[in-house]
Amino acid sequence: MKGIAYNFFLVAVISVTLGMMWGIQMSATNDHLLSPAHAHLNLIGWVTMGLFGIYYVLTPHAAQATLARIHFWLALAGLVVIVPGIVMAIREVGETLAILGSFLTLASMLVFGWTVLRNGIGARA
Repeated sequence: MKGIAYNFFLVAVISVTLGMMWGIQMSATNDHLLSPAHAHLNLIGWVTMGLFGIYYVLTPHAAQATLARIHFWLALAGLVVIVPGIVMAIREVGETLAILGSFLTLASMLVFGWTVLRNGIGARA
């Protein structure tokens, strides 16, 4: 059965693949204007989502909780809102999505922090 850790890893792999392709495109065109959005895609999408996935593999009882699913959807929403939001802010179209994505990402991290405090790390004996 595919669980919450799998979902986090899947988002991480998709994020890093898109981030690599975006990086290649920026390099090929010598246009690095959107590099802050590219960096957030890689940092939040690849690194943070991957670390969340590792935590849930190491702490399976936390992965079974409803809070883990809430965490996943908040984290995913934050990622898919913040990256285009940063693009829009750089292009001076508006900052609303960047702000909303930032708050969703922060909420996701707060949920994760609570999860770690509540469950510790590792399988329960």
